[in-house]
Amino acid sequence: MTNTPRTPTALAHALLQARHSGELLDADDWADVVRTPADAQAVQAAMAPALGWRVAGSQQGPGRVPGYWKSGAPRRDAPLTHAPLPEEGVWASPSVAGGAPLHLRGIEAEIALRLGRDVTAAMAAALQPGEGLELIDGITAAIEVVDTRWRQHLKAPPLLLAADGLCHGALVLGPWQDASRLLPRESPRDWSAQVCRLRVGAAPLQAFTGTHPLGDPLWLLAGWLQELVRRYGNVPAGTVVTTGTWNGLAFAQAGDLVVAELDGIAEARLQL
Repeated sequence: MTNTPRTPTALAHALLQARHSGELLDADDWADVVRTPADAQAVQAAMAPALGWRVAGSQQGPGRVPGYWKSGAPRRDAPLTHAPLPEEGVWASPSVAGGAPLHLRGIEAEIALRLGRDVTAAMAAALQPGEGLELIDGITAAIEVVDTRWRQHLKAPPLLLAADGLCHGALVLGPWQDASRLLPRESPRDWSAQVCRLRVGAAPLQAFTGTHPLGDPLWLLAGWLQELVRRYGNVPAGTVVTTGTWNGLAFAQAGDLVVAELDGIAEARLQL
């Protein structure tokens, strides 16, 4: 890389260009730009104007609060990580990837949640991990396509992966279901018994039971909302978060049909 300033803003522009062109960046060229989690957030913030988003920390600025997010952690005692997802890569099931520039085609079967009301800073601050069910009006199955704009793929430094949207390629959302029906407050859902079924191309059907890394996909709501109000002041109704993988990470090939079913919730389909 020559004659290109190495700043978070320059990296943001390079990542946005790579997302559209399919060209991969060399992590070695940018490793010294993102040295801390704050640097990774600075890259995400620099992408905001091009994506129509409000810049984080600007509670009254132009643009909108990002409407789609991924959030999660490998276990409850690990820090949650959060990334906004470009709307152009959020598709309704059944969906066809078409000419989307995907490289890895990693597959995660997930559950997505949708806010049914605006959430203020005070409301978010009052939440403890595992709370917030009353704020949710929709639930569905989702497929996250894991991808990266780095030539080194998932072997790129973790902070560069974080700057690149936490390895996000696309999100397919199944039909929204009534959360009050599927997640009644008087009878909590037994997530340890939740079955997730995943089929990728011609590979055998796989089934996973109770395998969400946090034990309960709603466990992250408090931390996710508290981070969003820190960035934007409030979170509008309709904002969606996908909550982490039930199957670990599978890999697909171009032409594969991917089907993720969360028993009793919904199904999502993606033709790659």
